[in-house]
Amino acid sequence: MLRDEIAQALTTALKAQDKRRISTLRLIMAALKDRDIAHRTAGKDPVSDDELRAILVKMIKQREESARIYEEGNRIELAEGERAEIEIIRSFLPEQLCEADLKKVCAHVVEEVGAGGLRDMGKCMNALKERFPGKMDFSKASGIVKELLQ
Repeated sequence: MLRDEIAQALTTALKAQDKRRISTLRLIMAALKDRDIAHRTAGKDPVSDDELRAILVKMIKQREESARIYEEGNRIELAEGERAEIEIIRSFLPEQLCEADLKKVCAHVVEEVGAGGLRDMGKCMNALKERFPGKMDFSKASGIVKELLQ
């Protein structure tokens, strides 16, 4: 289970006194606990591995945006810190699809769903998110699907 893998990595980082890794893993655990509490109050089960992967992808996007802003502000050392956190978070995600595979998968889903135009964009994206959680950049996939539907 991904949750156990992250907890084990935190234990290892604590023993190694890897400050960057410890703080990043604690942030992941805090986000996970936050979502678990929200689920509990809504009467749902604890966060699944797929939902956890979605949380990790969101955390990566936040850090990429922060790194970009830091670079624009000429704060290179802070941007590098954000990128180091991205690599730590990314280590818990499955291998991302390359550009060529992403295009193939999007084309297959568009065909499978029977999408006829942009009004079917939501159906295609939902199918992709259901089948490939954490395995692709959905903003890139969205652009590809949009191109295919036009």
